[in-house]
Amino acid sequence: MREINASAANDGAGALAPPEAVRIGIVSISDRASSGVYEDKGLPALQDWLRSALINPIEFQPRLIPDERERIADTLRALVDDARCDLVLTTGGTGPAVRDVTPEATMDVADREMPGFGEQMRQISLHFVPTAILSRQIAVIRGQALIINLPGQPKAIAETLAGHAGASGIFAAVPYCIDLIGGPYLETRDAVCAAFRPKNAQRPKRPG
Repeated sequence: MREINASAANDGAGALAPPEAVRIGIVSISDRASSGVYEDKGLPALQDWLRSALINPIEFQPRLIPDERERIADTLRALVDDARCDLVLTTGGTGPAVRDVTPEATMDVADREMPGFGEQMRQISLHFVPTAILSRQIAVIRGQALIINLPGQPKAIAETLAGHAGASGIFAAVPYCIDLIGGPYLETRDAVCAAFRPKNAQRPKRPG
């Protein structure tokens, strides 16, 4: 596991070291989008939001796949075990319909569940629509990677990641979670999403 301390952010001259690179898997799960019936909007929405929120250099590992439990599980395993992603975000397939199997596939590859992420996503979405109680998003840890199921609509993706005036977005907790499981130190732009860490886990802030 990487050391979580302020000194790690400084080079020999006392200046801030460059932000650490992060590899992020983004998975859009949709029968129709993956077959070309309509254009996928999940992957662009995830890339746009993550680029706006993170200072770190990002290497994206994008995947567009159908709503098939085994295919989803295999994709998640490959992103974590082979591509060595630090974070994997999925979008789509978390409702109650028969073909919505993303949570089941995610649990198939889990070492540990992180139920607070799903609970908070539903709280955020309930601020906007009562049908948020039908959502089944979950988050899990596999190895040294965090996997989170997000909603399927671009607007809902941004809402759950960033939050609103009455509820913190889930991404505020992601950087510290990644710290704790041995991943890179994620630095966020406060105007988009202010990451929360205990004082003893914080590094100096970058100017601006």
